[in-house]
Amino acid sequence: MSFALVFSGQGTQHAAMLPWLGEDAIVRGMCTRLGTHDWRDALAHPAWAERNANAQVLLTALALSAWHQIAPHLRSPSAVAGYSVGELAAFSAAGVFDAETALDLAGRRAEAMDRCAAQTSGGLLAVTGVGSDAIDRVCARAGLAIAIRNGPQSVVLGGPHAALDLAERVLAAQSARCTRLRVGIASHTPWMRDAAEDFLRTLSDVRLDKPRTALFSNAADRVRDDAGARHALAAQIASTVRWDECMENVRARHVQCVLEIGPGQALARMWNDRYPDIPARSCDEFRSAAGAAKWVLALG
Repeated sequence: MSFALVFSGQGTQHAAMLPWLGEDAIVRGMCTRLGTHDWRDALAHPAWAERNANAQVLLTALALSAWHQIAPHLRSPSAVAGYSVGELAAFSAAGVFDAETALDLAGRRAEAMDRCAAQTSGGLLAVTGVGSDAIDRVCARAGLAIAIRNGPQSVVLGGPHAALDLAERVLAAQSARCTRLRVGIASHTPWMRDAAEDFLRTLSDVRLDKPRTALFSNAADRVRDDAGARHALAAQIASTVRWDECMENVRARHVQCVLEIGPGQALARMWNDRYPDIPARSCDEFRSAAGAAKWVLALG
């Protein structure tokens, strides 16, 4: 059996996500950190759900809890990658640090980004349906950066709100599909450089272990040791998430299927569009941890 894990990013969290997820030590620890007794009830309030400091800790914790409940049914994955903040859960699943450390780092990461954003507010705009030349032109005109690269005609742009407004008008006139993401920070762009440097200092005091499985980063390809892990986790805060390359790296491991861990099915859909011969599903689609594992096992 050869399968890959990909961990979802921020922006699709909602109260009904992962309906089968049982309460465990990770979930209880997360609730204590976030000052809530019921995370589903808290997620029903948009202002709470979209707050960066809440979302990053919550998504990291729930992804790790979900994986810890699925993992006993399976062998170790052949490859692991995480999308944006999903990297924290991915690195933990690959053995770089434990779940408690992942939650600590999620909180510190969010704090660093919020401090940076307080100086220059911004956001993210998902764009599909236009080629790279059109994207380059609108970035130059509006003063934006490519925050995430999902494919040839699928990117996320980041930068100040006024620049995003201009880009949205220009691209809509070219029949592009534009969607503002529920993220109030220009993540993965040069506007987050101070946050990346801050987080690197945080990571310098944290013990990181060598990954136990093939681990691929948004910013630095394969992560092979503790130094590479520190660089990758800090660098991706202020540089483009190269998800298209992450998918290529995972595919090169000759996996038979891909399981997305987290809310929604965005990563699974992207994978299936790109590699229809290698099936992908999200654990959010299943009714139980055992059901998700059973699907993986059936393809192994």
